[in-house]
Amino acid sequence: MTIDTPAEITGSRPPAPSDSRLTGRTRLVLFVLCAAQFMVALDFSVLNVALPVLGEDLGLSRSALQWAITAFALPSGGFLLLFGRIADLYGRKRLFLTGLALFGSASLLATLAWDPASFLTGRALQGLGAAVIVPTGMSLLTTTFPEGPLRDKALGISGTLLSLGFTVGMVLGGVMTDTLGWRSTMGLLAVAAVVVLVLAPGLLPESRTPGRTRLDVPGAVTVTGGLLALIYSLSTAAQRGFGGPDVLGSLAAGLALLAAFAVVESRSASPLVSLPMLKRSTVAWGNIGGLVTFSMMSTVVFVLTLHLQETLHLSSFRTGLVFGVQGVASVVAGSYAPRVIGRFGARRTLVGSLLGQGALTSVLVTVGSGSGALVATVAVSLASMFHLGAIIAYGLTVTSGVPDEEQGLATGLVTTTQQVGLTVGIPLLGVLATTGASLSDGVRTVLVIDAVILVSAAVLVGFGLRVRARA
Repeated sequence: MTIDTPAEITGSRPPAPSDSRLTGRTRLVLFVLCAAQFMVALDFSVLNVALPVLGEDLGLSRSALQWAITAFALPSGGFLLLFGRIADLYGRKRLFLTGLALFGSASLLATLAWDPASFLTGRALQGLGAAVIVPTGMSLLTTTFPEGPLRDKALGISGTLLSLGFTVGMVLGGVMTDTLGWRSTMGLLAVAAVVVLVLAPGLLPESRTPGRTRLDVPGAVTVTGGLLALIYSLSTAAQRGFGGPDVLGSLAAGLALLAAFAVVESRSASPLVSLPMLKRSTVAWGNIGGLVTFSMMSTVVFVLTLHLQETLHLSSFRTGLVFGVQGVASVVAGSYAPRVIGRFGARRTLVGSLLGQGALTSVLVTVGSGSGALVATVAVSLASMFHLGAIIAYGLTVTSGVPDEEQGLATGLVTTTQQVGLTVGIPLLGVLATTGASLSDGVRTVLVIDAVILVSAAVLVGFGLRVRARA
């Protein structure tokens, strides 16, 4: 995915105001783009609290519940770079509308699912649609709103709504599951996709990057195949161990394809990923920090959802409220994070946020009966505040010092790290909580590992970025 300057955009678009004020038409454009991103964020969270009920209804075993999340996250992360570049070449609006149509159709399939296979197929197609919507929507936003105060305002609104999407999803998922059943959560997404699809064609401008006539097909094939194979092997190994031939074969294939991707990109005239950019310490270590914070928080949400409902016997609604408070805390943190970064710098904020997230995750290990719901609410909310600080800090760290002409590649890496992080956490750690004899013991083990990884990552990132305490 690349982000172009206004002079590089083909096709028509709304006239850009000279100041930071949004006109009536640009407000509508921003609404459509933010609504699509909000819908995808909603999909990441709306189903979490419904997992136990969904499993009973469709016959999904407890150990297989993680596939309800992974089936969506795997294609959404694996195909992100590919669709971002296709949109650059052949038209962002066209591909954005295609992604919306696919997402809406897949949501309908998931709503009407009659067995695990049909449901997981719908979830996978939802993920594929999200892989189209996320990069094209972001590119349309940055190419529609000129660099400066107007774009800053648009990106700020978009970021806030993404956080709210996760919050609303957890609360709404609990309410809808308790009152209308889990299928209503998928039906809501289908309706939302239709609404955006109806509004988008007449409002959004078409844009593409002129002069680029070739798609890096070898790079796209190797990175997509490598990510898919690697995530499949890790997900399967978490359930059956590493001894199976399919696990070992897909693991070897994934590593080989990713190695081939590195070779291909080093020789490509128009690479999907700029390898020289990855040699920058801020880009490499910043993305490692982002990968860890996303993957570890997604794991916490998954295992804590199961623990609250199956061990502490909270209803879907009460579980949704726990994560609703978490989301509100994240939004509050988002308003203060820029001040913290201004005081301490993005690098120190990233390291400190990883440490804070790890410390609060360790507190969740103590959650049991009695006041468990209260402790869980406070701890996960505070952990999420540090998590959001890490998200903002890693994005700024990665893009700092990058020339303007390479900002598109840098922001593409930031987005890819986010999607891959959301993809790998649950397969790597989440299923350890569901495959043992005791769910509560499994959850505690996962939370301990989660906290250790966060603290270790903070130390490594701090060393890699040469972060030193202020005198």
